[in-house]
Amino acid sequence: MSENGIGKPVKRREDRRFLTGRGRYTDDLRMENQAYAAFVRSPHAHARVSGIDAAAALEQEGVIRVLTGPELVADGIGNIITGWAITSKDGAPMKVGDWSALATDRVRYVGDAVAVVIAETRQGARNAAELVEVSYEELPAVARGDRALQPGAPQLHDVAPGNLVFDWEIGDAAATDAALAAAATVVELSLENNRLAPNAMEPRSAVAVHDPAEDHYTLYTTSQNPHVARLVLSAFYQVAPEHKLRVVAPDVGGGFGSKIYIYPEEITCLWAAMKTGRSVKWTSERNEAFMTDAHGRDHVTTARMGFDEGGRITGFKVETIANLGAYCSLFATATPTYLYATLLSGQYDIPAIHANVKAAYSNTVPVDAYRGAGRPEATYLVERMMTTAARQMGMEEAELRRRNFIQSFPHQTPVIMCYDAGDFPGNLDKAMAAADVAGFPARRAEAAARGMLRGLGYSCYIEACGIAPSKAVGALGAGVGLWESAEMRVNPVGTIEILTGSHSHGQGHETTFAQIVADRFGVPIESISILHGDTDKVQFGMGTYGSRSGAVGMSAIVRAMDKVEAKVRRIAAHLLDGAPEDIVIEDGQARLPGTNRSLAWHEIGLAAYTAHDLPEGMEPGLKETAFYDPVNFTFPAGTYICEVEVDPQTGVVRIVQFTAADDFGTVINPMIVEGQVHGGVAQGIGQALLEQVVYDEAGQLLTGSYMDYCMPRADDVPFYTITHNATVCPGNPLGMKGCGEAGAIGSPPAVINAVTDAIGTNDLSMPATPMKVWQALAGARAPAAAE
Repeated sequence: MSENGIGKPVKRREDRRFLTGRGRYTDDLRMENQAYAAFVRSPHAHARVSGIDAAAALEQEGVIRVLTGPELVADGIGNIITGWAITSKDGAPMKVGDWSALATDRVRYVGDAVAVVIAETRQGARNAAELVEVSYEELPAVARGDRALQPGAPQLHDVAPGNLVFDWEIGDAAATDAALAAAATVVELSLENNRLAPNAMEPRSAVAVHDPAEDHYTLYTTSQNPHVARLVLSAFYQVAPEHKLRVVAPDVGGGFGSKIYIYPEEITCLWAAMKTGRSVKWTSERNEAFMTDAHGRDHVTTARMGFDEGGRITGFKVETIANLGAYCSLFATATPTYLYATLLSGQYDIPAIHANVKAAYSNTVPVDAYRGAGRPEATYLVERMMTTAARQMGMEEAELRRRNFIQSFPHQTPVIMCYDAGDFPGNLDKAMAAADVAGFPARRAEAAARGMLRGLGYSCYIEACGIAPSKAVGALGAGVGLWESAEMRVNPVGTIEILTGSHSHGQGHETTFAQIVADRFGVPIESISILHGDTDKVQFGMGTYGSRSGAVGMSAIVRAMDKVEAKVRRIAAHLLDGAPEDIVIEDGQARLPGTNRSLAWHEIGLAAYTAHDLPEGMEPGLKETAFYDPVNFTFPAGTYICEVEVDPQTGVVRIVQFTAADDFGTVINPMIVEGQVHGGVAQGIGQALLEQVVYDEAGQLLTGSYMDYCMPRADDVPFYTITHNATVCPGNPLGMKGCGEAGAIGSPPAVINAVTDAIGTNDLSMPATPMKVWQALAGARAPAAAE
């Protein structure tokens, strides 16, 4: 075992270049013959485009070309696709409206691109874009998903009458209705899961290069999955044949799901490079990011949960309207269905569940997967429901949860998922001990003496990660397989290259992926390099999202290491005069026990490539490839406990303590895992207390900058207490479950449950801004004042 192997808090190797300003991001690239793109965007949420006059723009110095939607369509560039087919409960296919990278006859949200200006300089392109005159015939707009489904709402796509994309269900409606009818207690709850903007540190960017000599394209872009980007750009958008297209995702500064997709800008830049014979570069401004990056969440839900006399759940019925925005983005249809409703059992043994999900078009930015993607929405609903039920029935929150926890595994839920391993009571016990729940009454009394309100909130989350297996998701409508690939190359001098189809945009793959190799072979971690993000260098892979890099990406590496190890054993046994099964590989060498015979790792590599003395029939070289298709999802779970203090005079909420007890299975690097939890919890706190994308009735974006969209700052988040209660996942060779999304999934209900506990009223929506909290307090006090 290596000192830098599994379980060790190895410092991130990649941070040296990031902290010294030597990272290489897409916007850092400068290509030969480079021009710049600026997009002309609709100021209207809904309008017909009746004309585009680019004459004034073309007169500006340095302007090369102004390109429009009709030209793009005439060149055969295809519409943007969605990647998961959902069938409505009546058997009808989902209704997907056309989405051109540049709008042709109609725009459907503020920021919808209608033209692109290509110029010699970035500022010149921007200035000229402001001179392009577009004639619009403004149409009525609708910004909320629930209102978009009402009779008489403005119609966005002719193919989707009433703006209904699909009307989908899961579970047993009759059994759930019967359970609720017979329940001793029925708890009802209506809530909204607020719309969020992703706000990755690095804005989206693209640099497109066309080589006319070879008729070859290269796209450098901020992508979480460059191979999938190449696939859709070639197969569906017809920009270039797949073998004539290279996609490179260099250093990427955060994604949170928002960089999974191919957006109109990347498509347009590639096309513009062909049209102009120039390299074309575009980098988003922050105001563009708010208008165009895929948003997250935006659910409106009503739910009913039944309980028997002993407080055991008997049935759970959910009705959700999911706002998909103006168009169906890549994973938009999967998020409120198979990534949301299948997790509505939470950590609880619920015999009957039924969920009905209606997806709606609206005149807003398209909504897609954002950190957690459906799992935060499910957890928020389930955990707010459990807290509401405990209060309604006069029970301790921890006790109600404990009575309903799943106790044995595997456990088949009524909504597809089969949980394979976990210890839900153990997570709760560990969190309660770390949070000193027993001492909370004294802390509440002390706060009251200072005129402050103290509250405690629980959240017991579970999520499904490493979306799999491919056969199963294919049957459910996924357009691609969800396996992962890896290649291990041992060079003649013994250094190792790992090529992975996963992609890192902040997760620390260059460290953790190297750790599992160092652990396996005992070689120095400095001798291992991790390569990713370039479709010309790395075999086809599915990228990074859904906390899949460990459970799926690393498992592919393990499979490749298995093959390399088998060959190393044969070579070593041949040279050491032993049997392959007797060879011990550790500390960077292969040795034959009971003898003094051994080979250093570099000697094995050299033997493989010189090929002077290999076993009979063995090929030279030491390089192996593997593809890993998981047998099941993984199910990270945990308990989060939040303690808050509320100032009743101002409504200001201060988080005084946040405790997380997580079960991530095998942990490769505890330091990196804790960092992932810290970041996720910060995002969850942002959603709970601060963040919300807001549109007015006309579809105008009111939160288009950091002046209006409030991000969490250092003084908004506390120091966290992070603990682990690991159970090994039986479904992959490393026993991993995934950690990247947990913090964002489990934290919002913990925060809101704590705030509502403090203020004594359950009627509070996210984000719980000081104004909302103050108004809720005023409402809670009103009946007493009336008396």
